[in-house]
Amino acid sequence: MNKIIATLVFSAATLGMHSAAMAADPVKAQYKAAVASADADYKEAKAKCDPLKGNEKDVCMKEAKGAQKTAIANAKAARKTTDANKDARAEKNDADYKVAKEKCDALSGAENTKCETAAKAKYGK
Repeated sequence: MNKIIATLVFSAATLGMHSAAMAADPVKAQYKAAVASADADYKEAKAKCDPLKGNEKDVCMKEAKGAQKTAIANAKAARKTTDANKDARAEKNDADYKVAKEKCDALSGAENTKCETAAKAKYGK
């Protein structure tokens, strides 16, 4: 009995750590949720194929597997798109900061310092 309780406590702790890690990266969490959903849908579709026989069963199984692979591919595409958009925003921010800093070079003394400080604050540098 103690072994079962220890296993349950360990499982709960592991799940808690996993949930905390997933919260840190929402894109990864969405991807994992989509894959889990695709797997669950596949199992359900596969179960519907069990009563069938012959070619009908083969077709049903291929359709179920195809739907799973499509859902996972869509999840991967969404994750990569999100990462690409994040990279593009970072590149734009860097470019905008460099332009703002270059504009500050036309100024001198305290105005230049004030301008550069404002640019750093605006673009998070």
